[in-house]
Amino acid sequence: MATGEFFDEMHKPDGSVRDAYAGYQAWYGEQEKSFLKRKHSDAENAFRRTGITFNVYGEDEAEERLIPFDMVPRIITAHEWRKLTKGIEQRVSALNAFMHDLYHRQEIIRAGRVPEHLFRNNAAWLPDMVGFTPPGGVYTHIVGIDLVRTGPDEFFVLEDNARTPSGVSYMLENRETMMAMFPELFMRVPVESVSNYPRRLAKSLAACAPDCAEGRPVVAVLTPGIFNSAYFEHAFLAEQMGAELVEGQDLRVVDGRVAMRTTRGYKPVDVIYRRVDDEFLDPLSFNPDSVLGVPGIMDVYRAGRVTIANAPGTGVADDKAIYSFMPEIVEFYTGEKPLLPNVQTWRCSDPDSLAYVLDNLAELVVKEVHGSGGYGMLIGPAASKRELSDFAAKLRADPDGYIAQPTLALSTCPIFTNRGLAPRHLDLRPFVLVSPDKVDITPGGLTRVAMKPGSLVVNSSQGGGTKDTWVLKD
Repeated sequence: MATGEFFDEMHKPDGSVRDAYAGYQAWYGEQEKSFLKRKHSDAENAFRRTGITFNVYGEDEAEERLIPFDMVPRIITAHEWRKLTKGIEQRVSALNAFMHDLYHRQEIIRAGRVPEHLFRNNAAWLPDMVGFTPPGGVYTHIVGIDLVRTGPDEFFVLEDNARTPSGVSYMLENRETMMAMFPELFMRVPVESVSNYPRRLAKSLAACAPDCAEGRPVVAVLTPGIFNSAYFEHAFLAEQMGAELVEGQDLRVVDGRVAMRTTRGYKPVDVIYRRVDDEFLDPLSFNPDSVLGVPGIMDVYRAGRVTIANAPGTGVADDKAIYSFMPEIVEFYTGEKPLLPNVQTWRCSDPDSLAYVLDNLAELVVKEVHGSGGYGMLIGPAASKRELSDFAAKLRADPDGYIAQPTLALSTCPIFTNRGLAPRHLDLRPFVLVSPDKVDITPGGLTRVAMKPGSLVVNSSQGGGTKDTWVLKD
């Protein structure tokens, strides 16, 4: 089962099983294939009943599809996880310090470590946030750091998601499904729990409540509504946290506070976990046509009378051009070299880099700096000559809008198929909670897996699937 040029996380080059998977392999070898096939079908039915779907844009057949779930876990040792968490904590701390600096003294710009034009011309940078510090000093309350693996001790950060990272509900449902299907397996293999994430999220958000909060802070999840691709997650997290699920029409500004409509009138809200983009958050400050947000919420926010998580304006950190400067950003704010390296990145805004990218387009992955979900990108080795030519024209027309990276040899982990186990490429999104005095990293995360043989595209919005992620106990 070795996969040659790609690092196989389960098997060594000689085909033997790595230590992390020894317990799982022993259990797997004892199971009848008919039992495993039946459980594979049971998992799909469970996800269908629960309503775990995601929009796959550009498809004509249906608006939503079931997210494929694979029942072979992705397993990480305790030692590997400790190394990852140190690097993740360092990076997230630097991101939060970077956001504060950008909206205040801009020392990193003055020091010449990051060029000013990267955020001055960036739509995600909000002048409304200049000079304002959110309650508790936290900008990035919930962060998803996308990691890829290329070798035994080789992990790279592929993207930073500091705006509204999604996918945590799938992490939780994956674990719940695995425990329901294979309870005996968790008796044999000691795995760290992820089920307390909602409680930790609620506690972390409450710790960021504004000074005006009285008693237990009131937390609400602000959703765009049932037609949003991640609505399942919004409703799931609100229920699991014991928080209110609200839409913009349920909120209004009353006596200088944001309040939600209840059967007893309007009740003040202290913390809003918003899943609405900046543009639609406040029609008085941003898009005047928005019906998804709350008129006047930014005034209340800037008065320090409500917490918005994540803070408006954090989308700057999601920008892939900013990502290319993360090694400098980490070192500037922490005084340390990054523990988790970036993927090598060429900024097409640089003429020399653009020339290199155009000359080597067939070997590179090119992404829009503001893109997400796998859209607007080119995977050179999989592209046709026509696609390469068309994309080269896009690069020449708008070089500032793109970065390029090498085609990584992403690690593989088996998925279950009717013919047995088969390797597929994957990535990992750990979820990080930030409060004024703590960075809390859930031991696991969302493993996204490409379901097609040889595919490097793992995004759910592009048809990828998910796996349960196990961090082993010591």
